[in-house]
Amino acid sequence: MPTRSIIHIDMDAFFASVELKKRPELKGKPIIVGGDGDPAKRGVVSAASYEARKFGVRSGMPLRTAYKKCPQAIFLPVDFEAYENESEKFMSILREYTPLIESFGLDEAFMDVTETGKNALDIARELKKRIREELGLTTSVGIAPNKLLAKMASDMNKPNGFTVIREKDIEKILSLLPVRKLWGVGEKTEKRLHELDIKTIGDLAKAPVQHLVRNFGEAFGRMLYEHSHGIDESPVVPFYEPSSFSREVTFQEDTRDLYLIKETLFELAKDVTDRLKDNEYKARTVTLKIRYRDFHTITRAKTVEELTNSFSDIWATAMEIFNKIDFPKEVRLVGFKVSGLEKN
Repeated sequence: MPTRSIIHIDMDAFFASVELKKRPELKGKPIIVGGDGDPAKRGVVSAASYEARKFGVRSGMPLRTAYKKCPQAIFLPVDFEAYENESEKFMSILREYTPLIESFGLDEAFMDVTETGKNALDIARELKKRIREELGLTTSVGIAPNKLLAKMASDMNKPNGFTVIREKDIEKILSLLPVRKLWGVGEKTEKRLHELDIKTIGDLAKAPVQHLVRNFGEAFGRMLYEHSHGIDESPVVPFYEPSSFSREVTFQEDTRDLYLIKETLFELAKDVTDRLKDNEYKARTVTLKIRYRDFHTITRAKTVEELTNSFSDIWATAMEIFNKIDFPKEVRLVGFKVSGLEKN
């Protein structure tokens, strides 16, 4: 199998950068985007500029907490219409180079440029230049033989990064990185790996595959083993007909504040419903996802008789579900999904 050329391109602090494009006089100042822009109200951070991140502000953090960490920040309301417009311009530029594009959200995508007849580095440089000149936005780019490594590469030198991982350098680059840097390793997996005295990706690569399978199960154990060796055969999957639309948010601090949880779900529901309408679908099933502080996760769903894309109908169904959920412990993450889709 010939070596693939995969690019992962990620817009830097996308929501905050779009806001700066609208308000260039705010450049260099800490910007926090979330809710209706009032940190005195309940809501969570949707995005933070790099200047705000220096103060410990992160996505998913309650706005009030963000204000305590960075009271001098400028708080702005979420403007999904502006972000979607810029995202479409971004994706349109990418589509000029290859049809093999797999997007993740509004602000990042994988590109398979193996068969384009052009050098991947030249394509990536041109993309960065065009996006900066045509959109006034910066990107971080990773180039590698597969999606796993391209994604890790794009995260290495943010913002405005340009990182290449070649096959001959895979072991040297990965071996000393903390295991948490491996795509797919979250807090729970990291903790378990540390208990097994596996601290770096190099440590993980030395672990026998059966040892990992015993501790993490067949599928995930083998994936960890392959990823630690830089192996990822997954293809770049272009546009597909969605089976659902969903969004989820991890709170910066675990919470039992039901008003904050409900308001966060409300914002997610608005975004999901807008995407449902924009893509000309109606849905029949609403699902809420709750992950507690101990990582125990529940999903609760309700299916209605009539297909709908009405926000009031969808939110009313969500509240029927919400009111039947117990909250015996603090919540780490909430998610909102609509499924059972049909085109209008």
